[in-house]
Amino acid sequence: MQAGSLRYQHVDGRPLASGNRTMNPNEPNRGLERVRFQLRAEGVSVEPPNPLRTGIHSRGYLPHVKREGAAYFVTFRLVDSLPKEVLLRFEHEHAEALRSALTNGESTEEIHRELRRQIERYLDTGAGECHLRRPEIADMVADALRHFHGEQYQLDDWVVMPNHVHSILWPRPNFTLSEILKSRKRHIARQANLILGRTGETFWQRESYDHWIRNEAEQERIRRYIRGNPVAAKLCARPEDWKWSSAWPGWQTTQQPPRPHCSADC
Repeated sequence: MQAGSLRYQHVDGRPLASGNRTMNPNEPNRGLERVRFQLRAEGVSVEPPNPLRTGIHSRGYLPHVKREGAAYFVTFRLVDSLPKEVLLRFEHEHAEALRSALTNGESTEEIHRELRRQIERYLDTGAGECHLRRPEIADMVADALRHFHGEQYQLDDWVVMPNHVHSILWPRPNFTLSEILKSRKRHIARQANLILGRTGETFWQRESYDHWIRNEAEQERIRRYIRGNPVAAKLCARPEDWKWSSAWPGWQTTQQPPRPHCSADC
């Protein structure tokens, strides 16, 4: 959820709200229980809960909902892909729609989705310099996403677009989503700047968008969106024609660990 949306706050120790959904810190976490059971079965000691893995955090103006043992839909964008004035306009419209819905006691879920759709439609117009359009950079990003697959995280569907990257991933035990994103973004930025013949230039927007995937139906919807993104942006005719995507058959020639599975109560 972007700036201008509902803020997340601790209020007298009560649960934290995310849109229309309430996240209770004491709610049973079935996904985490499965992870711990697997660790015990493999003889690995189970660490105490890590506040960076479960809860609601903010690294700036975006709140980030974390659920240990869960899969996430993650987006990171190039620094010039979404101008500040455009984002502010979207957020103003979003805040007005939220205010009206809350006044009338209406659902806000679709309003939050519309903000995300507005941002995605703008990104797909090819705003900014679109450095990820260069094949040598897109190849490097694809390799970087897949590098720690099966070690630090399970990587599900993913796509490298001209000015942003989408992926679904599940952090493996003892790794946090924040650590993974920081590592991958830093590595890609360093390598991309070398290819571009520059040093120390800001490559990514500071914050990434991450969304805790609640159930299998939502995960399948996001998978379809990721695979279809290049087609929707008119970059190719079919998802499998876009080389820099999990839909491209060439990425499936090597054996890969199982895809992360999100059950209804993960």
